[in-house]
Amino acid sequence: MTSRRTSIVLLTALAAATAGLIPPAAAAAGTTYYVDCARGEDAASGTSAKAAWRSVARASERAYRPGDRLLLKRGTSCTGVLAPKGAGAAGAPVRIDAYGDKRAAKPHIEGQGARAALHLVNTEQWEIRNLALSNTGPATTTERRAGLYVQLTDYGTADHFVVDGVDVRDVNGADFKDPDPSGGILFVVQGSAEPTRFAGVRVTDSTVRHVDRTGIGIMSTWDGPGRFSTGVRFERNKAYDVGGDGIVVHETSRARVERNYVDGFNTRSAGYNAGVWAWESEDALYQYNEVTGGHGTRDSMAYDIDGGNVRNTYRYNYSHDNEGGFLLVCNGEGKVSDGNRIHDNISVNDRNTTSPYAVISVVCGAATDTRIYRNTVVTDRSDTALVSSNGPTGVTFSDNVFVGAPGAGSPIKDTVSTYRGNLYWNTAQPRDPRAVNADPRFVSGAPRTPGDVRLKSGSPARGAGTPVADGTTRDYFGNPIPDPPNIGADQSS
Repeated sequence: MTSRRTSIVLLTALAAATAGLIPPAAAAAGTTYYVDCARGEDAASGTSAKAAWRSVARASERAYRPGDRLLLKRGTSCTGVLAPKGAGAAGAPVRIDAYGDKRAAKPHIEGQGARAALHLVNTEQWEIRNLALSNTGPATTTERRAGLYVQLTDYGTADHFVVDGVDVRDVNGADFKDPDPSGGILFVVQGSAEPTRFAGVRVTDSTVRHVDRTGIGIMSTWDGPGRFSTGVRFERNKAYDVGGDGIVVHETSRARVERNYVDGFNTRSAGYNAGVWAWESEDALYQYNEVTGGHGTRDSMAYDIDGGNVRNTYRYNYSHDNEGGFLLVCNGEGKVSDGNRIHDNISVNDRNTTSPYAVISVVCGAATDTRIYRNTVVTDRSDTALVSSNGPTGVTFSDNVFVGAPGAGSPIKDTVSTYRGNLYWNTAQPRDPRAVNADPRFVSGAPRTPGDVRLKSGSPARGAGTPVADGTTRDYFGNPIPDPPNIGADQSS
């Protein structure tokens, strides 16, 4: 599906080229514009470093065309909102980037409490790189604020957005949750008149720090056919001290959330939050992420299978030292959450001391055919349960290593889920007919890192698992998975 806006942009460019106003090659090459907030002049042409504009307000006046570039000078700081107009085209996106001495700091934009420091509305084909954004205004409980905010309203399909090397810090927006939150880097779909979605959103190697409320996210109010955004990739990003949720994907199909690091989430929110999670998304894959420092015990889990999630997979992830625990399974009322898989992950010293929660919490509505297997879950807290369920069915635990606190142990409070072939130490699940009740013989008696839960020679977990035909051939550490596999996340021979 081609959006109305794309059609207008392409038809305008074609008409201009046909009339001889813009040679096709020149239209594709575009024009480069410069902003120097220290020494530029808004009355200048903006088309060279020596004739740079001085303000982001001046840069926002222009409707940019396919192939154009807007460059901000390194080592400078701008105030106000960069809200450029126009759109790129396939193969000729509009690019925002930095210029100047590469040893200098990234060009900085301070939004001063506006909706966003960098704000794109009803557009597509943009690439944004190497910027620093902040957006601090008076303390508020009513104003939404963001660092980078891409907004679509009854637009259709918007193609191709790249955000790379963008650093966002100090955003003090109100504690509004999805579908239109405050946050660091946000892509938001609004409206109800026309099916609207993103197609191709890539956020890489970017950092958010001390932001409210969502670190990095894509979400939507559109709830009809054609609502799923596609081509979503959040990779190698870092989020620190996030007021609410760390990294979130909503209304997506086949999203990939990989190699991200979240340290500190739910630090200032009164709501429910998680480190990395999805809502109403199908076939999302989360792998090689690390989440720590979650605060609070009302949710605050590192990872989450939530409402309307279908065939989502968490594998090769690491969770540690979160107050809210490792994993939440919580389907929303009236939603279908089915076919989800959580395997080959490691949780070290997570906890949740508030009933009905635990390191792994099964609550809310039933999430059918949810399989949790080949994970290693260990805690040093006797005041937390390793697993707790307050009634929903549909979850199967198999081939996991569960290790409670030394001495006093940590309970499993679950009388409804299915348990099959797990290893238990300093805890127990009498409902598991194939339980292995033995010391797993980790390389460390007091695990603090993933390497500490590797298995020593002679571990009773070795070769005691059951093969799973899920296409996964290696474990968290990169070892080939043997046949039969080991119980837990370490599949070394």
